[in-house]
Amino acid sequence: MLASVASVEEALIALEAGVDMIDLKNPALGALGALNHALVKEIVLTINQRSAVSATIGDLPMDPDIIFEASSAMIATGVDIVKIGFFGRDHHTECLKALKPLSTHNKLIAVLFSDEQPKLNLMLDSLALFANAGFYGVMLDTADKTNGHLLSYLDVDQLAEFVRQSKMLGLITGLAGSIQAEHINQLLIADPSYLGFRGALCEQNQRVFGLDISKVKRIKNQLH
Repeated sequence: MLASVASVEEALIALEAGVDMIDLKNPALGALGALNHALVKEIVLTINQRSAVSATIGDLPMDPDIIFEASSAMIATGVDIVKIGFFGRDHHTECLKALKPLSTHNKLIAVLFSDEQPKLNLMLDSLALFANAGFYGVMLDTADKTNGHLLSYLDVDQLAEFVRQSKMLGLITGLAGSIQAEHINQLLIADPSYLGFRGALCEQNQRVFGLDISKVKRIKNQLH
């Protein structure tokens, strides 16, 4: 289970609940909004290797130089995994080439967006590119958090095929995108490495509100 958090306090809630991965992001800045590096470093020191910690680099344009610099800076904070959004359909290959020096010694996860790339075959075709670029994993998400959830765009069979092909290439797989508790049983059929949550863990199910530890524990228990 991946839980996205936006502060030291939320990270400690996620740690207490026993989540598998604490994901650092700023929900107010978009699907993959980045926290400032000083805060990320503070959270990494606070967690002190008691949980895996990932972080997003922001909703950035597919410019190789921008993506490389943002990824390098986030790696320098000491997080275990850096998540990089591959928005739209253009310039992905150029960005992967730029990131190759980083992927050799660091765990990078590519985030694809089912609402931006609704054709499954296009996403499947890109998996080998990420594997060949040395990425650690891939993740499916939604870019627009106000317009449906992951299962609004891809059904369980399609998600299972995405997971199957990813695993064949040695990539860990995550599924996210406005997932609620009622979606869990369906999504587990696809057999991903993990499911990612934010809104479902928050007060009033609003991703910009604070984490509710009772919700975090409830979903954690549902998954294990």
